[in-house]
Amino acid sequence: MDIKSKSKYLFVVWVLLITYGLSGLFSALGNGSQFMKGDYLESEEYANHMNHFVTLLHVYELNKMTKEEMKKEITVSEEDIEEHRMRYGNLGDQISSIGMQYDQQIQEAIDSGNKAVEEALKKERDAKIADITENFNSDEHVRAKVIKEKEKSIDEFFLKLEEYRHEFLNLAQAYKYYIKDRNTDAVFTNLNLGNNDSISDFMNKKEMYFVQDYTALQNMIAYTGHIENFMPYNEVAEDILRKQNRDFTGQIGLSKQAPDKHFAISNYKDYQKRQMLFIGYLISSIAALIISYFLAKRKPATVFGSFDHLKPLYGRIPLDVRAVMLLLTGVFLLLSMTLISEQFVYYHSDVFSSLIELIISLVAAASLLAFGWVQVRFLLEYQNDWKQLKEDARNSLLVKSYHAILNAFLIKSIGFQLLVILGIVFVMGMLFVAVLVAGGGDIIVTAFAFGVISLPIFIFIMRKAGYLNKVMKHTEELAAGNLGADIPVKGKSAFAKHAANINTLRKTVTVSHKEQAKSERLKTELITNVSHDLRTPLTSIITYTELLKTPDLAQEDRDSYIEILDRKSKRLKVLIDDLFEATKMASGNIELHKEKVDLNQLLQQALAEHNEALSQSSLQLRVSQPEQPVYAFVDGQKLWRVFDNLIGNILKYALENTRVYISVKEEQNQIVLTFKNITKYELGEDLNELFERFKRGDQSRHTEGSGLGLAIAKSIVDLHEGSLDIEVDGDLFKVTVILEKLN
Repeated sequence: MDIKSKSKYLFVVWVLLITYGLSGLFSALGNGSQFMKGDYLESEEYANHMNHFVTLLHVYELNKMTKEEMKKEITVSEEDIEEHRMRYGNLGDQISSIGMQYDQQIQEAIDSGNKAVEEALKKERDAKIADITENFNSDEHVRAKVIKEKEKSIDEFFLKLEEYRHEFLNLAQAYKYYIKDRNTDAVFTNLNLGNNDSISDFMNKKEMYFVQDYTALQNMIAYTGHIENFMPYNEVAEDILRKQNRDFTGQIGLSKQAPDKHFAISNYKDYQKRQMLFIGYLISSIAALIISYFLAKRKPATVFGSFDHLKPLYGRIPLDVRAVMLLLTGVFLLLSMTLISEQFVYYHSDVFSSLIELIISLVAAASLLAFGWVQVRFLLEYQNDWKQLKEDARNSLLVKSYHAILNAFLIKSIGFQLLVILGIVFVMGMLFVAVLVAGGGDIIVTAFAFGVISLPIFIFIMRKAGYLNKVMKHTEELAAGNLGADIPVKGKSAFAKHAANINTLRKTVTVSHKEQAKSERLKTELITNVSHDLRTPLTSIITYTELLKTPDLAQEDRDSYIEILDRKSKRLKVLIDDLFEATKMASGNIELHKEKVDLNQLLQQALAEHNEALSQSSLQLRVSQPEQPVYAFVDGQKLWRVFDNLIGNILKYALENTRVYISVKEEQNQIVLTFKNITKYELGEDLNELFERFKRGDQSRHTEGSGLGLAIAKSIVDLHEGSLDIEVDGDLFKVTVILEKLN
């Protein structure tokens, strides 16, 4: 046998031992008080049987009275008279109640024209009213009625006595008694005493299993069996018997001469067997616990085995379900322990059946104990992993259900509609069940409720489901890329709002597709333009560098080539610097150094930088500025670059012999700068493309420049939280820069 199999078998043996041991302790807690206080004759069970017999003995022997004798002892007190008189209320209430009882019957007789019935009913009613009235006028009238009621109660008592007589006679076969009335010296006994026999000859350990003094017993019981389950209670008979006030002495014993089949004797002998069995059970269970302890101590790894392979499977169960499983395991384990202890506490004549039940209960309890032990072991691992405990708690079924309810009410209208519909369905289901239980008597009401309530709700749900299916279908088409037409928006429900949101999403996707197509086109143009603008000066540099390598190159040509190389390399540097700066602007990876700046002065500096070029051009410049300074909180160096780029664009793209207008205005809390000129090139329809990198108004790209001027300018203005916009009206090109004014 391999070690792994041996470990499993040893674990099974250990679980069975500890289960058996725990069941013994469990039985000791529940039944120890019953079996550890002595034998059966000192047990509570025997005391109950004895009290039962003494109760019957009082009625049938010690206080025996005939029916007539008991009726002669009837007395009527003032309380009895008053109770009978006011039993149904005062005189007015009772007369009113009688009148209401007969009014309807009398009216029916009048309506049917039955005069005889009418008179008989009135006569009966008047007689009852007269009787009730007499009750309040005469105590003797009431006394006679109370006596009749008590006599009837005594008759019922004697009828019950006949039903219990056989039980008394049966008990008298086992219980022997010798009772003497101290007042009258009357003797009551079921012993066969001769003239020369003494009571001690019978009431001794040789003849009796157990003998008790009657004086101690009579103080524990009532005359007619007021102790529950001994005899039916009868208040009238009990009051009469109690008034006998008799004083008895004597002994009662359990006879050894009683038949073995008598339940008192069989109970005694069974108890002795069960007591011995219980003691043996308790000793063996303690031994089992001791063996299991040493077994676990000497071979803990072998005994406990390894259950790590079950941990992944157990971990997939929600935490609260695991807790409920452990609780149910504990409950069923206690039940199994109870079943095991029952096999020992209660003696069974069929040993084979008892043994089978014991084995089944023991295996069941051992399985539950092993299962519970594995669960506890896995749960205790949370002591070192509180993070996992919190994670599993968040994923518990209860928490998920809570969040599911919250999610159901994220849109309150849907949540409440669902709640109302489920409530109505539940009520209708209960109504249907009630109709079935009642036998279909309310089938008309059910049909009406179904037609008026359930059918409209069913139609409402079907319409909502149809609309939801339509919305879901459009959503599937949208996910597949088929934009299609808008979903019809009906009403103001949550489904309608969802449909409207999907329509908005569809339009957004359409715009996104167009923007994506435009971006792809501009990206292609960007790559083309960058390649062209960088290749042109680079090609010239490579060409003239090769020419400079000519051995017999004239000095004049050499100087000319060097000048061209200088110009082209500077051109290439401008392109690279502009590209680098535009990239920094687009990524936002640039730092502004803001300060108070006069925009009038900054604009004049930019114009002065281009003064020579403006003088040599045929353009007529018109500048309009306020006389006072116009201040803004900006980065002067960066904003100068904006003005420089815009003026440079004017010099490159303005039509010759035209006027150029530059103005600075203050409007409320803003500064508005405007640059207007007539373009020499025809511009495209999409003005926003002019802000793209390497985009020029000169599509043939004959002019100098990087094509990044407007892109850089707009990025700088955006960083200052301002705006730069372009307007084109025919050939009129207008750039508007708006910045926040510093007050």
